[in-house]
Order: sequence, then C-alpha cells, then structure tokens
Amino acid sequence: VLPHAGMMPGRDGGVGAGAVGLYDDVVGARPEQKAAKGFAGHLAALREGQVTAGLVKVAGVGVAGLAAAALLAADRRVAAHPRRRRAGAVGRGLDVLLGAGVVAGTANLVNLLDLRPGRALKSGMLLGVPLTTGPHGGIAAGAVGASAALVGDDLGERVMVGDSGANALGALLGVSLAARTGPLGRAGVLAVLAALTAASEKVSFTQVIASTPGLRHLDELGRLPD
Repeated sequence: VLPHAGMMPGRDGGVGAGAVGLYDDVVGARPEQKAAKGFAGHLAALREGQVTAGLVKVAGVGVAGLAAAALLAADRRVAAHPRRRRAGAVGRGLDVLLGAGVVAGTANLVNLLDLRPGRALKSGMLLGVPLTTGPHGGIAAGAVGASAALVGDDLGERVMVGDSGANALGALLGVSLAARTGPLGRAGVLAVLAALTAASEKVSFTQVIASTPGLRHLDELGRLPD
C-alpha cells in the first residue's frame, strides 16, 4: 500500500533524522568522540580536522529537514490556485529553507531534552497533541501515539529513546508544525527554536526544570526513584 502523499514528508523527515541519530548513538559513544559537547564543541573539533558523530548528526538532520520541507512545498504547489503556482522560485525556496529549519530545529530541541528517562517522550506528547488536528494531523498523531506507547518503558528504564528516537520524534513534530504554517509562521517558530538552542549552550535545561516546581513534578512523574 502506497503512503498518502501528505504522509511522505513526515516519513522522510522522521526516518532520515532517526537514522543519523542512530549513527550518533553508536559512533558518538566512542571515547574519542565524547570530548566535543554542544554545537560549539563540534565546530571546534572540525577546525582541528575531526568530523564528530554529532556534527554528522546535525548535517544529516538538516538534510532530512530539507527533504521533508521540499515535499511539503510540492504538496502545497499541487493544491494551490494556478495563479499562486506561478509564484517566484525565490519565495518557494525561502519557504523550503524555513520549513527545513523548523523540522531540524524541532528534532534538535527534543534531542536536547532527552537527558532523563521519559523527558523527551513527555515533551513530544505535550507539543504533539495540539498538532493532531487538521490535514496533516496524522503525522503528529502517529508521533504522539508512539510516545504514549513507549513512555512507560522509558520511565521504567527498560528501553532508552536515544538520539535516534528523540530525533525522529522531533522531526515528525517539526514536519507537522511546518505543514500548518506559512513563511511568517515558520520564521516565528524557527526564531523560538533558535533562541532555545542558543540558550542550551549557556543554560542547563535540567537545572531550569529542577528549579521550576510545575516542570519538576511533571518531569519526575512516573520515574524510578534515584
């Protein structure tokens, strides 16, 4: 059975982001890879001639986001009024780049949150539930359903989501976000994602969560005692 065209961006984005996340899970665990931390650390390693698994993951997630955004743009162009189909290539290209940024940025954000059992899946469900409605709601619904099915085992430390699962979950939610926003909406979402990513280089999300009562209680809900 062929997938519906509207599901293909989610499939490509999720599979691509998950694949490079798996690469980072395997290769990034090697001792020589552990020194580079954060985006700045990966760039510093690159300046010294080392291509880290983390940098491969960043580039791979970007490519997956670009592919998903291009498919979304193609779907929109087919469905658009003939006059709108003749819009300039520059505008379409900018829309694709913004969409790719949203997909990659969301994948990266969920991955950044994956530092405690259950945290990435809980975050994915909180972000994904409002996205389950509308023409592309099935993309988010699949991600939310998978998260709900796995969160118990993740909290019980019987499974680990890893970069592979966190990246795939975030990419699917990013595709759903990009699918329901135009250029201005995508630019706004991307600005928020960029700000959070930049903040993560300076501030520990875990410390912020631990010092905020509501977030701390939600984060600890269902987790095994330390």
